[in-house]
Amino acid sequence: MLRITVLILAALVGPGAAAVQAAELVVYSARNEQLIRPLFEAYERDRGVTIRFVTDKAGPLLARLKAEGASSPADLLITVDAGNLWHAAREGALAPVRSAVLARNIPAHLRDPGGRWYGLSVRARTIVYHRERVKPAELSTYEALAEPRWKGRLCLRTAKKVYNQSLVAALIAHHGEAGAERVVRGWVANLAAPVFSSDTKVLEAIAAGQCDVGIVNTYYYGRLLKKKPDLPLVLFWPNQETTGVHINVSGAGVTAHAPHRAEAVRFLEWLSGEQAQHLFADVNLEYPANPAVQPDPRVAAWGRFKADDLNLAEVGRLQAAAIRLMDRAGYR
Repeated sequence: MLRITVLILAALVGPGAAAVQAAELVVYSARNEQLIRPLFEAYERDRGVTIRFVTDKAGPLLARLKAEGASSPADLLITVDAGNLWHAAREGALAPVRSAVLARNIPAHLRDPGGRWYGLSVRARTIVYHRERVKPAELSTYEALAEPRWKGRLCLRTAKKVYNQSLVAALIAHHGEAGAERVVRGWVANLAAPVFSSDTKVLEAIAAGQCDVGIVNTYYYGRLLKKKPDLPLVLFWPNQETTGVHINVSGAGVTAHAPHRAEAVRFLEWLSGEQAQHLFADVNLEYPANPAVQPDPRVAAWGRFKADDLNLAEVGRLQAAAIRLMDRAGYR
């Protein structure tokens, strides 16, 4: 078998880099290189296909795809958050894929109803609290964090982050704009400090006693816990009697002008299988999107929870409304 290498594309990949070999894929990825390189290397060994890839933020990658048009060398787009995936699909950057393998491996609410993108790892955006300052019995739902008893006790990440925009979009889906806005205004009224630039800073502020409770993606908690095993923070699974924990995905879709569509579909199917699901989720302490694959033991130790089964395409569709709502509510 031909020895295959994984190359990182920078300026070399563009509309002019046309003639690519048959056993080759080009991937544009918004996930960090250290999180995706093991996947590409494993597929290289397993299938003998060269994978060249570009890493960047979701916005620039989508802009690049649109600028390249039919001349794009990209076969797949990998990105984070259903909002980004939905936007890429709406902009015509992704092509529908119908696959029995993907339909079997990825639950319906974690994929585009039109087959243009599929979730590949799941991240839960949940409540975290200081174990010495909050009793679990005090907590219940995201909505309850808007109640006056949490005034001066809540920390949040900026509304500019897509993760919070998706959470508010889910609130709109469940409560309508008026109901969701009441919740967000309550959050703003209860802030103990100006919003933070990252989930990690939210966690550190709670640990330091600057606030008592916050909302974060679980993998940020896992990362900080690895560095600080004595972290005085605990995860809480909200809305277990109602809608369930808000979840989101990182995922992928075959590009609209993929030069190697058939191989791109095979790679997407492989990404939904057990080997790749562990590689995709475990390295970043996320949950596999494939429910037949068990999470990393460190993640499993956080306990089981009921997840919101709202189709994430709806979260993407409502994201623009969520951004406007957050601005009206003073959440910035």
